[in-house]
Amino acid sequence: MFGAGDPNLFPGPVDNAGLFPGPIDNSGLFGGECCGQRGRARARPGRLPALLSLSSRALARARGRSALRVRHRPGSAALGAPLLLGVLAARVKRKRCCLMLCSLPFVSLLDPETQSLKEHLIDELDYVLVPTEAWNKLVAWYGCIDGQKPIVRKVVEYGLFVKHYKVEVYLLELKLCESSDPDNVISCHFSKADTVATIEKEMRKLFNIPAEKETRLWNRYMSNTYEQLSKLDSTVQDAGLCQGQVVLIEVKNEDGTWPGQHCLAKGSGFVCHPYNCRDSASLSQPGLCGLSNLGNTCFMNSALQCLSNTPPLTDYFLEDKYEAEINQNNPLGMRGEIAEAYADLIKQMWSGRQSHVAPRMFKTQVGRFAPQFSGYQQQDSQELLAFLLDGLHEDLNRVKKKPYLELKDANGRPDSEVAKEAWENHRLRNDSIIVDIFHGLFKSTLVCPKCSKVSVTFDPFCYLTLPLPLRRDRLMEVTLVYADPQRRPVQYRVVVPMMGAISDLCESLSKLSGVPAENMVVTDVYNHRFHKIFQMDESLNHILPKDDIFVYEVCKPSEDGSEYVTLSIYFREKTMRQSSNTSGTVLFGQPLLISVPKHKLTVDHLYSVVLEQISRCVKLPLAEEYSTPCPDRGTCNGSNGVVEGDIEEMEHQDGGEEGKEKVTEVDPCHSEGCMQVESARDLQPCKKQHFTFSLVNSSGTSEINSIVEGKILKLNAFSAVAIDWDSETRRLLYDEQEAQAFEKHGSMLQPQKKKAVVALRDCIELFTTMETLGEHDPWYCPNCKKHQQATKKFDLWSLPRILVVHLKRFSYNRYWRDKLDTVVEFPIRGLNMSEFVCDPRAGSYVYDLIAVSNHYGAMGVGHYTAYAKNKVNDKWYYFDDSSVSVASEDQIVTKAAYVLFYQRRNSEEHSAPSAPQEECDGMDTN
Repeated sequence: MFGAGDPNLFPGPVDNAGLFPGPIDNSGLFGGECCGQRGRARARPGRLPALLSLSSRALARARGRSALRVRHRPGSAALGAPLLLGVLAARVKRKRCCLMLCSLPFVSLLDPETQSLKEHLIDELDYVLVPTEAWNKLVAWYGCIDGQKPIVRKVVEYGLFVKHYKVEVYLLELKLCESSDPDNVISCHFSKADTVATIEKEMRKLFNIPAEKETRLWNRYMSNTYEQLSKLDSTVQDAGLCQGQVVLIEVKNEDGTWPGQHCLAKGSGFVCHPYNCRDSASLSQPGLCGLSNLGNTCFMNSALQCLSNTPPLTDYFLEDKYEAEINQNNPLGMRGEIAEAYADLIKQMWSGRQSHVAPRMFKTQVGRFAPQFSGYQQQDSQELLAFLLDGLHEDLNRVKKKPYLELKDANGRPDSEVAKEAWENHRLRNDSIIVDIFHGLFKSTLVCPKCSKVSVTFDPFCYLTLPLPLRRDRLMEVTLVYADPQRRPVQYRVVVPMMGAISDLCESLSKLSGVPAENMVVTDVYNHRFHKIFQMDESLNHILPKDDIFVYEVCKPSEDGSEYVTLSIYFREKTMRQSSNTSGTVLFGQPLLISVPKHKLTVDHLYSVVLEQISRCVKLPLAEEYSTPCPDRGTCNGSNGVVEGDIEEMEHQDGGEEGKEKVTEVDPCHSEGCMQVESARDLQPCKKQHFTFSLVNSSGTSEINSIVEGKILKLNAFSAVAIDWDSETRRLLYDEQEAQAFEKHGSMLQPQKKKAVVALRDCIELFTTMETLGEHDPWYCPNCKKHQQATKKFDLWSLPRILVVHLKRFSYNRYWRDKLDTVVEFPIRGLNMSEFVCDPRAGSYVYDLIAVSNHYGAMGVGHYTAYAKNKVNDKWYYFDDSSVSVASEDQIVTKAAYVLFYQRRNSEEHSAPSAPQEECDGMDTN
């Protein structure tokens, strides 16, 4: 028995149509349509939400859209009631509880063998989180399948200073064993919020260790590398334990000694050290040390390899200069812990004693101070780099007490004077090895468009983010469905403006096809139905690269001024569920759009129009095999055996379901070319029925308005027409191959133009180009006393010893995210930046490349690697997580290059910024 549930939850009555047809299965029964809030409520630690599943593509496509529209796949259960998740989300938000995830319909979230969560499930793409209250409501309403246990997860607190809360979807799997029997390993799952004491308690239980026995735990990194877990009240997260970690429990001997002491005495390699290491006899080149991937940490490994191969910074740590400069009392710093963790890692990487290390403790420290990096999801190497440079700067800031300084505008003063003042003020508050090596100075000029007020300021920077020239247009592949039912759809490749509208798409398609743009309707088809029908003024940004876009040619309104209605036509096959002995339908085939005069929206006329539209893919059988011949009251005009005649003898099923009409079989001609149906008057049907006709909702899942013979159909904005076939009739009459057939236009066969190659100097010139501020980002003019859309221009005044260039490959807007895979040509040696520096008294700025952080793949996914030049032998190497291999210079410049590291020539002579001449402006010209 299904109903609306709690009357206080829903603001109005809820229709049963499309609700769960059976008990809830946590393997993925969420589908249908729902409107929800994309915002996520803040969670409280310890809340236990339950895990459900939801259509992955639906949630992915819902990102950036005003309504969360969730669709189900054929054969899956559907959650109709559009208000259900929306209301739950609203109530949950008021209760300050976190929503939880759901996954693919009919595809379980659990691995069938291990019964653990499948790997690589993505938040809001594969699952949705619901709170305990929502789960209990759903189970109370619909029940739960016997033996199905809810997947419960905790809300975990992250961060040391700034607290963040996340639902811990994936628990950590730890491998537990006894020190006396390390081959007997038992895998157990723990929350990051669990303590080391919890692990010890579980291990005592698993290995039957008496309570009176004294024990200690060891974290094993490799076969000969251990670290004692001495703080039992420390959390799993703070202890640095990660996925797959081996934890040993050691039981004290009867004589009061520990087994580990004997191992150490025997030289077994039982070593306490926070990083993996190889035997000392296995030496490698200093710096040629890979970094183990701890789980989607390739972004961190890439950034660390680039910094490791930055000579002045690495020398600073290897020579222990950092020890005297650690600032543990800086409120903006991290108590020196980031600096110490980084120093320890660099020393391991440059010791020459190991081929790779696992930077677990470093990652743990980063996660404590920057919760966004605490998990094991893919991140951005440049964002990690920015955090690390800022963290090292504050941990190593030589300024113990920062003075208050008032910012001053230029007010007509010479640039050299203002720049010197800005740099000196910056150094009064910021003085570290990071500033010495990485900081330069921008010149920013703003001009008011009303009063011509000029504002000049100088601002320090740590890295140079350069925009890439954006494409002005994009290629789109669309399929045009012609109004002529005998014509196969044709696939076109059209060029449209990058920021264009649907009307631009229609105009481009019209030029290739000859179909007037005003006769086109653009749709997004997914899962045999219309996911969206676009309006002409909608932005093309709504269309994602992998969407299936179909453009339908519809009839023009007639000259008599008749109003036309465009109808969605879906094809469904009747099915029978064996388990419940109930019937249902499954969508199939390509949906259609047809235009019908509003005053002719009768059953009879609609039948004739529909039959004509599907005539190409419906092959009627020989009359003598399926029915008695009908009198020939029409003319043969087609090719598939449909006879034109009268439709008045069409039967209705006696006692049939309300809202359905039975279509009778049409007697075929025996001559060639019997296909076209000119009108309803010319169609002669036979008595055999072979499909039904229904009015359904826009998703095609449930019947809506009833059909009354001879009356105008009652339609609304969400109405669609469904043609329902039984399985045997579909097999006999429906030509699947012809229905899916399409042709390719010449535009699809033409080779695509090679992507343009951009020079690095083009990006620098674009960065220094004057631009007008947007209407949502105005500048407050002190003369006009109001915000103005001023012009803004950046210039480079002074450049650092190590120039970090960030190529802005990732772009964002309201509807989608994109990565620019343009090849940027950058010099390996001799990058001359002197012409871009506007300080007239600056020296020569010539740089050589020393490292590159690469990103392969699309946004949010992919893989990071690095190229770097070893300072010992001046050779290039390729770093791919734990793998290190020799590289050549011709391999370095690729479309994957993301962050570039350049070292200024002869910069090793300068340990800190200083003015080269007494009479100069005091700026660092390095």
